[in-house]
Amino acid sequence: MKVAVMGGTGMIGSQVVEDLQEAGHEVAGYSLSSGVDLTSGKGVAEAVAGSDVVVDVTDSPTFDAASVDFFRAATSHLVEESAKAGVRHIVLLSIVGVDLVPGVDYYRAKVLQEDLLKAGPVPYSIVRATQFMEFVRFLVSTAARTTPVRLPSTLVQPIAAREVAAAVAEAAVNPPLRGTVDIAGPEVFPIDELGRVTLAAQDDSREVVTDDSAGMLAAVRGDALTAKEGARLASTHYRDWLS
Repeated sequence: MKVAVMGGTGMIGSQVVEDLQEAGHEVAGYSLSSGVDLTSGKGVAEAVAGSDVVVDVTDSPTFDAASVDFFRAATSHLVEESAKAGVRHIVLLSIVGVDLVPGVDYYRAKVLQEDLLKAGPVPYSIVRATQFMEFVRFLVSTAARTTPVRLPSTLVQPIAAREVAAAVAEAAVNPPLRGTVDIAGPEVFPIDELGRVTLAAQDDSREVVTDDSAGMLAAVRGDALTAKEGARLASTHYRDWLS
């Protein structure tokens, strides 16, 4: 099977490429550095030519309102060129609960991305993942630039990027779902508690203050970002991942 991975040099994409290559598939990873620009369409036709499956794990360079324009252009070009090339399956990585948080620009942009794929002519699979453990650590490190460390009590269910990549690679070699599968970590935490766990693992004794106005996920309420019934649960626990 020939697979083109858009965003193939990033944290998830590079692991998807590795997994598929180890399984014996012909795989190529593409990114801006390799001359493929989804937003302008440059190089997209050449990248998807002859591919059976296209995997999209690209990400917007910003989390603000500009992400809407990014995903609109990128997904439109990818779907159009994939259809012309006779691609039989597009696999998209998205976020659990993304449609439940309209107050966050980036999440609205991801919903648009999903909708554009669903409306297109190419059979698809959408893999929705909960927050990456790597992203949680980024949120904590960003908040830790100030003292005390302020984090919201937003509920998240962190999953290791390695397990996300494995799920995306699995979807790529199976028939199109024409739907969505949710994957999540094994435990649910408030982010402020994860902040305490993360800092403790780094021998950082600073206080974490619960502030439900702090950070990009402060707008999320309830359990919107956690997995619901039917989701596939990964095995790696956050404390084990940290260690």
